[in-house]
Amino acid sequence: MILFWAFERFTRLVFLVYRNVGRGGTKAELELLPGDACRVTLKVARPWTFQPGQYAFITVPSVGLWTSHPFSIAWSHNVNETMQQDSEKGYTVSAEDVLANTTDQTNMSLIIRRRSGFTDKLFEKAERSPSGITTITAYVEGPYGGHAVLHSYGTVMIFAGGVGITHQVPYVRDLVAGYASGTVAARKVILIWVVQSPEHLEWIRPWMTTILAMDKRRDILRIQLFVTQPRSTKEIHSPSATVQMFPGKPNVDTLIEIESENQTGAMGVSVCGTGGLSDDVRAAVRKRQAVRNIDFLEQGFTW
Repeated sequence: MILFWAFERFTRLVFLVYRNVGRGGTKAELELLPGDACRVTLKVARPWTFQPGQYAFITVPSVGLWTSHPFSIAWSHNVNETMQQDSEKGYTVSAEDVLANTTDQTNMSLIIRRRSGFTDKLFEKAERSPSGITTITAYVEGPYGGHAVLHSYGTVMIFAGGVGITHQVPYVRDLVAGYASGTVAARKVILIWVVQSPEHLEWIRPWMTTILAMDKRRDILRIQLFVTQPRSTKEIHSPSATVQMFPGKPNVDTLIEIESENQTGAMGVSVCGTGGLSDDVRAAVRKRQAVRNIDFLEQGFTW
C-alpha cells in the first residue's frame, strides 16, 4: 500500500511540474464579481484539450500555501483576438470557431464562491486590488473527470443551482456547437438555472453571450432562469422567447413532465446544485424511468 501511495504522489508531482513549469509558468487572474464571487482565469503553461465536466486542483501559494482545492472548469478558450472581438460585437460565432484548437495559449476560467478558508482568502486578495483584478502565481493539477457525455441524447435537460452552473455551462456550449456541426444527436437542450439574486447572472454573462451568438442556437437551446430572492418584480424580465426569467423556485417535477411528454429520442437529465435540487431532480426522473427512456446524471456539488 505504501508503494502505491508513493507512486501516486510521485505521478501527481510529475504532472504538476509538467503542467506548470516553463513558458512563464501558470498565472491566475482574479476578478471580483457580484454576490461574493470571484472569476479566476488560468493561463496554464501547458494546457490540455478541455472536455465538458472536467475539474482541476488549484494551488495558490500566496493564499493557501501548498494546499490544493478542486474546482470545476467553467470555460476554456484559445487566445484569439479576432474571435473575442466578434463575440463582443455580437457577431455570430460558428461551431468551428468554438471547437477549434489552433493556438498554444489556452485560458481556463473558474467561478469561485466566497466561503471560508481558502476561498475567503482568495476573495480578500482580489479585494485589495484597486481595480478588482489582480494576477498571481498558481499551479494547476489535472484534468480530472469529464467522463459523462451527453451527445447521444435527443433531449437534454440541464439543471444548475447557484455556482453549480460552472459544471453545466461547458455542456451547453458543447451541445450547441455539436448541433450546428451535426455531430450530436441532441435536438432539444433546456438549461434551468436557479439563483438567489439577478446579480448572480453576471458570473457567466460573457460566456453566455458567446453561447447565445452561436450558429443555430435558437433552434436547439432554451434557457429558464429562476430567481428565488428578487428584490422586486422589476428585476424579473424575460429577454426573449428562448431566454425566460421567473421568480421563486422551479417546480422540477412539472418541468421534467412537460419535456418528457414531448421528448425527442432518449432523454438525459443532468443536475449540479444543492442537495435539495438534486433530490428533486432525481425523484422526478426515477418516477418516469419505467415508462420513458430517460437517464439521470448527477455531479456532486460539494466535496
